[in-house]
Amino acid sequence: MPRQSRQSTTKRATTQTARIGGVRKVIKTRADGKVTITDALPLEWELQAAQCRALRDMPEYGKQFLFAGDQNAAKRGQTASAQAKAAGMTAGEPDLRIYLKGGRLGLIENKVGRAALEPSQVTRHPALAALGHPVVVVRAVTEDDAAAQAVALVRKWLAGNDNEPSC
Repeated sequence: MPRQSRQSTTKRATTQTARIGGVRKVIKTRADGKVTITDALPLEWELQAAQCRALRDMPEYGKQFLFAGDQNAAKRGQTASAQAKAAGMTAGEPDLRIYLKGGRLGLIENKVGRAALEPSQVTRHPALAALGHPVVVVRAVTEDDAAAQAVALVRKWLAGNDNEPSC
């Protein structure tokens, strides 16, 4: 005779992220059944995209600085991953490279809130700093904050103040 499975009467707390009306939301269900819905934090790429928009809008863009972005953490299939690695994509590379007038380079890594650096970043960022290219980690929980921090950094670098990137 087949064994019957017992259904658990113990409820667990759950958390999931879903889009509601096109907006990412966090849905938490407590063990007692109470449900709360809050706005989800932005994804790291969304912070970076907001920074790119804000940096392009600066009057100095194209005259005193340019930038390039990476998404080394993007999910790729086995073939695409091998191609990216063969073409020089390096794990741990900062998200944005800011090319400043005078041959200087600024590097920005984005993290949402208190998110930890990836192991490859823990290795790569000090190696870059040892060569004279320190990486600034921008921590933000909104796109506007990430954009404002990036603009402030670039303005500081352009003015030659603290945290001036060197080559």
